[in-house]
Amino acid sequence: MHLPQLIIDLALILGAAGVITLLFKRLKQPMVLGYIIAGFMVGPNFHLFPTIADSEGIKTWSEIGVIFLLFSLGLEFSFKKLMRVGGTAAITAFVEIACITVAGYYVGQLMGWGTMDSLFLGGLLASSSTTIIIRAFEELGIKKKPFTKIVFGVLVIEDIVVILMMVLLSTMAVSRQFQGTEMIFTILKLSFFLAIWFLAGIFLLPTFLKKMEKYINSETLLIISIALCLGMVILATQVGFSAELGAFIMGSIIAETTVSEKVEHLIQPVKDLFGAIFFVSVGMLIDPKMIGEYWGPVLWVTLLTIVGKFLSTSVGALLSGQTLRQSVQVGMSMAQVGEFAFIIATLGLSLGVTSDFLFPVAVGVSAITTFTTPYMIKYSVPLYEWLERVLPAKWIDNLNRYSASSQTLQADSDWKIVLRSYIKVIILNTVIMLAIILLNVYYIGPFVMKYIQNEWLARILSVVIGIAMMSPFIWALMIQKISSTAYKALWLDSKYNHGPLVVVEVVRNVVAVLLVGFLVNQYFPFWQALLGTGIVLACVLIVLRSQLQKYYSRIERRFLANLNARETADAAAAASKAPRHDLLPWDAQVSEIEVNPWSTLIDKPLMSLELREKYGINIGAIKRGDVTIYAPTRDEKIFPHDILTVIGTEQQLEEFGRVIDTLNVIPNNAVTDDNVGLTSILVDEYTGLKGQTMRNSGIRENTKALVVGIARGHDKILNPASDTVFEWGDVIWLVGDRKRIKEFRAPVK
Repeated sequence: MHLPQLIIDLALILGAAGVITLLFKRLKQPMVLGYIIAGFMVGPNFHLFPTIADSEGIKTWSEIGVIFLLFSLGLEFSFKKLMRVGGTAAITAFVEIACITVAGYYVGQLMGWGTMDSLFLGGLLASSSTTIIIRAFEELGIKKKPFTKIVFGVLVIEDIVVILMMVLLSTMAVSRQFQGTEMIFTILKLSFFLAIWFLAGIFLLPTFLKKMEKYINSETLLIISIALCLGMVILATQVGFSAELGAFIMGSIIAETTVSEKVEHLIQPVKDLFGAIFFVSVGMLIDPKMIGEYWGPVLWVTLLTIVGKFLSTSVGALLSGQTLRQSVQVGMSMAQVGEFAFIIATLGLSLGVTSDFLFPVAVGVSAITTFTTPYMIKYSVPLYEWLERVLPAKWIDNLNRYSASSQTLQADSDWKIVLRSYIKVIILNTVIMLAIILLNVYYIGPFVMKYIQNEWLARILSVVIGIAMMSPFIWALMIQKISSTAYKALWLDSKYNHGPLVVVEVVRNVVAVLLVGFLVNQYFPFWQALLGTGIVLACVLIVLRSQLQKYYSRIERRFLANLNARETADAAAAASKAPRHDLLPWDAQVSEIEVNPWSTLIDKPLMSLELREKYGINIGAIKRGDVTIYAPTRDEKIFPHDILTVIGTEQQLEEFGRVIDTLNVIPNNAVTDDNVGLTSILVDEYTGLKGQTMRNSGIRENTKALVVGIARGHDKILNPASDTVFEWGDVIWLVGDRKRIKEFRAPVK
């Protein structure tokens, strides 16, 4: 019986990978390096063991491996997560990526490499290894240090930027075009399709999964997920992008749904299998002779990686406002190349645009920096202490002042709020309308003309279908209200604001007219298109205005519901698992309110404001820049741009919001500081509070929290007096640091 060679090769690959990775696991080394060494041992350049025979078959399997690696990365990624990494991580990442990519290109040029080799060298240096960094943090016991949050944020941004860089490198490799206009067109095209895929995916996919929920089990969900992944891969390649980008995009769309964790769990074995095959295939390309021949470039690129990434990341962190100590720690953590280096190097080889030596150079640099990373992180603090001694004191003082000033929280101006709203409305609706136009021109129009013989009638029908699909978005682009509060404030503030506001309104209406005219012009001559555009807009804006407003609102509500479905489900699950006494015994809410710099409450102690007596609310915490003051004392003052954690009923919060002239309110317990929240403790033998008064129990002093209520049987005591005596079974509600509240024990008397 004949056994296909591919099965024999897979047995050899997985057997070698299993043995070598067991050894690496024992040595506490990264699994990726174990796979690469296993690939080298079964590859054509090592002759002590059997060698792979069907290299083309393994190459196909490795391409599938890259697709599943990127799909899994997308499942761990989230566009919301990208928004939450903050300005510090964004500035640090972009400075580091820009500097190291440019430096890599010029180092390649100095070594006499070609243009494409130098470009791919810069690209493969742009990312750091998440796996290696996390392992080093865990071994050194510093995973929860403050600077690690910045490192993880930088890694998130690196992943998405490097994926986009792969698209640009592929485009340049195929077209051999390096003109600025070509690059700008590629970036705009990429941004357009990313936006369309994301918007359509979030609008359609969660709804489909919810309706099919009762028919989907684990097996079906796995099959559907893989089908969606491969479908997006095909779509991405059809429009001129890479398969890897398509896999990543579908993963990131599923990451926003309620089944993301389940899909991630189901896809893990598939990713592990094909990922192992990919990295083994990477190892098969290693040629020791070539590494020996190019030891010089390996050495120079390693030096560039360690020194260049340390300096660029540290400078980026300093520019973002971090202290010198944290900047050095972040920089020392990022000084290695990641798994994407192999993917980019393999991409260059598969496209036939890079030389054979680039891959072994990448492998050599990765191996060296993998082993140096733990030592770089370990000695980051001694390096900072040495820098503090040798740098002029004036420099250190200037850096500290810059860091302190950068941490000051600034409020958004009315102009910034209004312009941001305008930009969001214009861009989102323009992207959707352009997608509808392309769909109409390339698919709907030809389909209609194929089955309707009368050409004039077919053209009119095609335009009508396009306008019908676009009409809700035409209404949103031209008429939807924009941040009415901030807009009114600007309009009433000064007559000089009237002109710019009118100009912005005109701009968004012009954009809508141009888009509608562009659609009509695809089927009719210019003057007929111009007349038709006017008639269409008149019908849309006058006759169908109220219907379109309702329809657009339904679309927007569904999109937002799908976008927030995961958080909603998590909150519901947490509430259902909570014990009965954790439910709020009264209609109290927690909100965060930002203090307007012109508020009448500024620079006055809380005692004189009498907020509880006048408005029935309590201040549980004050966030001032990076400092949070839990359970503020009576003498604490309110400063401009403070963020107050306020507890009260909905009516009380609304009234207080009007008094403080709030810039931003986040209601319904959606506080942004994860440490601050409404938490309850039970009076039992464990807490030891029975028989003690609130004043003498030490509960406020030890938890740094504010007691806002007590649930006692069917009674609800809001804002209890300080001489209230705790009884068995009381549920005490506090606002403050959740961890300290949960750890509280009454002192033994």
